Amino acid sequence: MTQTIPQDILNALTDVDMPRLAPEPGFDDKLSLAGHVIPVHRAGATVVGSGAAGLRAAVELKRRGGDVSIVSQSAWGGTSACSGSDKQTLHTANTADQGDNFKEMARAIRSGGAMDEDTAYIEAVGSVRAMASLQFLGLPLPQDGLGGTLRYQTDHDEVGRATSCGPRTSRLMVKVLAQEALRLGIGFFNQTTAVRILSDGNRVTGFLAIRPKDRSEQNPLGLALFCCEALVLAAGGPGELYRDSVFPNGCFGSLGLALEAGLELVNITESQFGIGTRREGFPWNLSGTYVQVIPHIYSLDDAGQECHFLADYYRSTQELASNVFRKGYQWPFHAARMLDFRSSLVDLAIFRETQKGRRVFMDFNRNPLPVPGDAPFDLDRLDDDVRGYLRNAGADQALPIDRLRHMNPLAIELYRRYKVDIAADPLEFAVNNQHMNGGIAVDPWGRSNLAGVYAVGEAAGTHGATRPGGSALNAGQVFGTRVAEHIAAAGRASVPAQGQAPGVAEAVAAIDALLRPVTGVPLQEVRREVQARMSDTAGILCTAEEVRAALRDARALNARIRAQGIAFGRSSEAGRALQWQQMALASEAVLAALDHYISSGGGSRGARAICDPAGTALPMSVQGPLDDVRFRPEREDDKASQITLRMAGGRMTLATRPNRAFDEGAKAFFERDWPAWLTGAIYDLPSPPLD
Repeated sequence: MTQTIPQDILNALTDVDMPRLAPEPGFDDKLSLAGHVIPVHRAGATVVGSGAAGLRAAVELKRRGGDVSIVSQSAWGGTSACSGSDKQTLHTANTADQGDNFKEMARAIRSGGAMDEDTAYIEAVGSVRAMASLQFLGLPLPQDGLGGTLRYQTDHDEVGRATSCGPRTSRLMVKVLAQEALRLGIGFFNQTTAVRILSDGNRVTGFLAIRPKDRSEQNPLGLALFCCEALVLAAGGPGELYRDSVFPNGCFGSLGLALEAGLELVNITESQFGIGTRREGFPWNLSGTYVQVIPHIYSLDDAGQECHFLADYYRSTQELASNVFRKGYQWPFHAARMLDFRSSLVDLAIFRETQKGRRVFMDFNRNPLPVPGDAPFDLDRLDDDVRGYLRNAGADQALPIDRLRHMNPLAIELYRRYKVDIAADPLEFAVNNQHMNGGIAVDPWGRSNLAGVYAVGEAAGTHGATRPGGSALNAGQVFGTRVAEHIAAAGRASVPAQGQAPGVAEAVAAIDALLRPVTGVPLQEVRREVQARMSDTAGILCTAEEVRAALRDARALNARIRAQGIAFGRSSEAGRALQWQQMALASEAVLAALDHYISSGGGSRGARAICDPAGTALPMSVQGPLDDVRFRPEREDDKASQITLRMAGGRMTLATRPNRAFDEGAKAFFERDWPAWLTGAIYDLPSPPLD
């Protein structure tokens, strides 16, 4: 029997209003440089990014006495605030049902490989604290009558460590953290885009940003200088890298920014793809109950003819329907799940339909059509795991829309807010890029290879080849706190930075040389070329030849930009032009790392199938072998290492390093280990200079 949730409760969990920003802090002074009068702001630490991870770092540092400011391209406009799925997951330790311990959770987090073992344990042991602090701030995580947190199973998680406030979980996280940041009086610079990191050769000294609101005759680009002792990069992932993307518009991340500063990147071969609605409309992941209610999936050809294309892949109606359901907790595409008629065969089928130029839809008012020659769809004729789940959920309604209304009415309400009524009309969707698992290489305290620069959230390359659903949100909260603890322990961010940031004159000159409104490579041309190349050659299906050719083209594009600069139309687009120049660098870096991995014999893992006529893994359909997607399986040894990349002088250098180990047999002993906490030795800080 369907339980009716009052509309006001649905509204509160769907329409999440964000707090109004306080008046912006003033600038401390001005710097006249090469035709630019640049305002200067000084802080002990600056966080670039206003998502859940960045806000956590800022709040925790302020609580520890840090002088901290936040810089954001668009407050509440990033992935944390604007993206999600049906009941967006926060992955945390499980304290009920089968029980759990942190070592087991760490094994699950790192089970996909290419992840540091100590990082996985840090995320596991910090998850309880992260969740409790969010609840303290007012995040309405659901509980049972005895105070236990309600949990469910999600992708790459066999125990059931996921919990959720509904589709707006991460937005609610941003809201409660933003409210705390405002309560603490943290300075916030909105519509401010970081474009160049500055250092003295050994340590960060600040960064240049572009602020359209500060553009004037004296400051034609709207440049601003932010001086700081510590810089936390929390600007999310490179959503604009792909044409087919479920990221909100304008998500550039900081990979290009990091490359230009000489920061080391890691694991940028690893991304995540899955079904979702594109950002041209309302970008959203179609995991969880959207597919667990088993809607009918079909495509339309050029003549408007409906195609029941999944029936060309699966052997029976039961097999087809059960694997549509499994996309709920096996949402990301994974090459191995194309085998044995499993759930990623659904992704492959959808991808191939869109390659044919067809549009693909979910219809929640129809059950799946039968596979020709087989019995019709029946809730009693599903695989045991699927039938058991729906029975336990009480989802025995006749139609998918009624099952969805029963299991998760918020999933329907969410699309209605964006003028899409899935209760009345089919929903168009596709396979899209959703998450970058790699990023800036960091140590167990979130430090990069440039002293004073930290990275958290999706900007940090901590997630490995695969990850349990929602673990990225947890990682951002855990490492946001650890970064704040480390900066505070270092004692360098308690007062504003002093002096002028070295290298600012050279950085301004480089920006001036790059921005050539008339003669440069047009911004829109760079965008089209980068996005088409990444979606067409670095999506879920790759070949060695295509990746190598794409890398050559990416290098050629960056050579043109270095020689000609980048052109743009309106002066207000200067910041966006620099972001696309950096996105072109990020594209080359991803392709370079991917080419390195494939040419070294690397196989299919995580996001991509490495298609190879000599591959030993061959997906099958009901019509026979799918020879065009024969692929190399992953080599077990590759799980134990990670690919790193750095750029110097326009050249990208790649290497492979083993995962950092964690000794599961080591045990803490209170009296022995307490002094390291009391003295701050746990923070691994440089020794003070001798007098």
